[in-house]
Amino acid sequence: MVDSASQLSGSDALASLSPEVVDQVAVARLYGEPLFALPQDLYIPPDALEIFLEAFEGPLDLLLYLIRKQNFNILDIPMAGLTRQYLSYINEIRHRNLELAAEYLLMAAMLIEIKSRMLLPPKAVAQGQEPDDPRAELVRRLLEYEQMKLAAAHLNQLPQLGRDFLRAEVWVDQTSPQRFPDVNVQDLQEAWQAILKRAKLVQRHKISREELSVREHMSLLLKTLQGQRFVAFETLFDPERGTAVLVVTFIALLELAKETLIEITQAEAFAPIYVRLAYTPISYH
Repeated sequence: MVDSASQLSGSDALASLSPEVVDQVAVARLYGEPLFALPQDLYIPPDALEIFLEAFEGPLDLLLYLIRKQNFNILDIPMAGLTRQYLSYINEIRHRNLELAAEYLLMAAMLIEIKSRMLLPPKAVAQGQEPDDPRAELVRRLLEYEQMKLAAAHLNQLPQLGRDFLRAEVWVDQTSPQRFPDVNVQDLQEAWQAILKRAKLVQRHKISREELSVREHMSLLLKTLQGQRFVAFETLFDPERGTAVLVVTFIALLELAKETLIEITQAEAFAPIYVRLAYTPISYH
């Protein structure tokens, strides 16, 4: 990553331009204006140009870079060489960014502690057990960090919205009038025939109310039987007047027989039935 800053004397540079060199190729642009010749009083401060060959995201990232660059075995880190290279990098950034260097100095103290513990004789342990390695915790953190870094790189390679592709958007004008399909004569004829077909399936039965009196029909039967000896049973009914009248007439006949005003006789089984007035009929006034 290269970070450069330069300041030019714009007034002197523009003053040195002449109309004769307008058609030449500009060597630079200053505030949007073409610059055809370098100014003589150009001054570049010492800290205007800074070069960082590598950018690290933290102490663990720097340690991992140093280990991989030197092809060190991460499970058997040479602490002396690693600590020396790490401290040399700290000395470079300490003069420029003190806040950034403070984070790295904490890791430097940890490296020096691990190096000092490795110089001491190992503690006595039980037979068959290996002594504790001071580098174990650092190795564990480095391996976990490397796994997370590889996973992050893998995720970064996946397509991302806004970077690798854009979401398709379609604008639909909802205010435009809706156009319905045209209807021809044949469609209207078929629709009308369908309505007529459904109408034929619907049947209505109108029931009219008719008041019939049993007593009235009893009187009519008595008048019919007066002056006659025997009257055939079927002649007392008039089918043309409807089922309701037939039912009322039959009920009236049964009521007269119940009150012993008429007699219903039959010569033998399955013979014709005859109706006549009783011997002592009751006269109605």
